[in-house]
Amino acid sequence: MSNMTNNTTENNNLDFENSDMMNENFQDSYDADGNDLYAAEEQLEELSPIVESSSAPQEPLIQKAEKKKKKGKDDEEETYHKPIIKRRKPNRSIAGDIFLYIFLLLVAIVMFFPIIYAVESALKPLDELYKFPPRIFAQNPTMDNFSDLFVTLSKSWVSFSRYLFNTVFITFVGTAGHLFIASMAAFVLAKYEFPGGKTFFKIVTVAMMFTGYVTGIPNYIIMSKLGMIDTYWAIIIPAFASPMGLFLMKQFMEGLPTSLIEAAKIDGATEWCVFSRIVMPNVKPAWLTLIIFSVQGLWNNKASTLIYSEEMKTLPYAMQQIQAGGIARTGEAAAVLVVLMVVPIAIFIFSESQILETMASSGLKD
Repeated sequence: MSNMTNNTTENNNLDFENSDMMNENFQDSYDADGNDLYAAEEQLEELSPIVESSSAPQEPLIQKAEKKKKKGKDDEEETYHKPIIKRRKPNRSIAGDIFLYIFLLLVAIVMFFPIIYAVESALKPLDELYKFPPRIFAQNPTMDNFSDLFVTLSKSWVSFSRYLFNTVFITFVGTAGHLFIASMAAFVLAKYEFPGGKTFFKIVTVAMMFTGYVTGIPNYIIMSKLGMIDTYWAIIIPAFASPMGLFLMKQFMEGLPTSLIEAAKIDGATEWCVFSRIVMPNVKPAWLTLIIFSVQGLWNNKASTLIYSEEMKTLPYAMQQIQAGGIARTGEAAAVLVVLMVVPIAIFIFSESQILETMASSGLKD
């Protein structure tokens, strides 16, 4: 028993010695690792100024790289915005431009002078109308000529409103019918081929050479055979057959792409739909010009050879009778001229602006 007790005691002592040795080794290794860590930190502290000194010159290099990138982008934008085709400078000098503008101004004054003189004459009293040398502008402008004109018309057997209605009715119906018939005929002649089409257009072209004085007698015979003398239709029906509208519309419709019409037909559009919704909007400059010519012709038509009833006569005929009143009605005659030219000029100015706008915004290629 004593031996066994001694053995266990020795074993325990050995275990304690081994544990002490392990603790000493662990402490030594821990101290060594701690010293290594401290040494690494010291080395980092020693190397930090070197690293900082080496990283300090890198900032301007980055800025230079960014500047190069910005410069490259600016160069790309400059090359992108640079026009491919340079604008050709005019060969004229400044003196040439000044001369051109002065010339255009003089032409405009010459063209506008008759209108100014007519308006100023209508505002002159009777004594200024017979002054010599005549003056362009009225010294004592007055509206007496216009008031005398309306008084004279009010005292006539037919009122002024009746003359005005006759003129407006003939002008409106004649212009609308001429535009409608000429446009449909021009569409057929321009976009369809049929026997006799070219011969018919040649006859229309030849008919443009004859004035209204040449066709006056044939028109009267035809209207007499149809029983339309002394009616509005004696003026309106001949206006439908004016060759000028057909020629103008046909020449303009020939420039319209045929592929546009064929595409509409493939989509199921009818002939009337193609004509009203595709062809007519694209030839707007032509029919606006046709309106100007037709209104000017019908508004100034006296219709004295085909209409005999005073109740159906037009305003230009009544104005002509006032102008034939002699010296006492010279002022009224000047006012008559202004009244007659107001409507055609107003329609021309309105239609001209529309024509320029349409020509500037339209352009079709086949």
